[in-house]
Amino acid sequence: MAEQSHNTSDEQILNLPKVLFHGGPGFSSILQPPYSHNFHLLNTSSLPLHQFFATHTHHCSSVAGAGNLFSGDVADMAVALLIDVMMKISVADRCVRKRVPLASWDSLHASKLTGKKVGIVGLGKIGLEVAQRLEVFGCIISYNCRNKKTLVSYPFYSNVVELAANSNVLILCCALNDQTRHIINREVMLALGKGGVIVNVGRGDLIDEKELLQCLMEGEIGGAGLDVFENEPNVSQEFFLLDNVVLSPHLGFSTLESYMGICQLVGRNLEAFFSNKPLITPVL
Repeated sequence: MAEQSHNTSDEQILNLPKVLFHGGPGFSSILQPPYSHNFHLLNTSSLPLHQFFATHTHHCSSVAGAGNLFSGDVADMAVALLIDVMMKISVADRCVRKRVPLASWDSLHASKLTGKKVGIVGLGKIGLEVAQRLEVFGCIISYNCRNKKTLVSYPFYSNVVELAANSNVLILCCALNDQTRHIINREVMLALGKGGVIVNVGRGDLIDEKELLQCLMEGEIGGAGLDVFENEPNVSQEFFLLDNVVLSPHLGFSTLESYMGICQLVGRNLEAFFSNKPLITPVL
């Protein structure tokens, strides 16, 4: 009897709508308890996203995104990286752990954040949240974007070089496309200047990474905070030797709250799709 019940359960699972996940394995494990009765959750796909779409195009009748769910977390990461670079928190932490004598800390002079001129490349939802956070620190905000935003009063620069020349800090929040690939090149870095800091929470290819390394090592800019890299997950080992760089392995959205939130959003979108209702956060 128990065996028959088990077989019936397996048959019911096989008859449920099948859902293949592309993302971290944790997503499916969190979705299992509340949604296992509604969907047959398959193993996570390990293909890179562009390959996944290339091989599953015929299955993609609808696509849902995360909406603005991660914007606040990514903005928090941008500000955290900036504070770490300028206040040299990670460097000081390493000195304490290595028991470096206090007399040797002369090179650890930090730079205050208050009053700094911050240029934001990409004033979308994330960029706006970064700006709002930094205004609290008394920072002076300006930006570069495809089009001037009529609802904000921040100075607009149509040219990234001009933005850099009028900033102490550049924070990258824009999307990656043919126009923005290597938008931060050597010319931009030299315009930013020797004390300048670059923070990237957008995409790794927004920066010419070889030129960034060169400028950091030559002292042409002051520092960098990077949550994304050109060849993720492989990070250039030259960065590891630099004390004026803070590195993070693309964790801008990886808070527990957002992790739970995206799983709930995925579940709601699945319920809507299989009920022939509009998606909650449609992309396609």
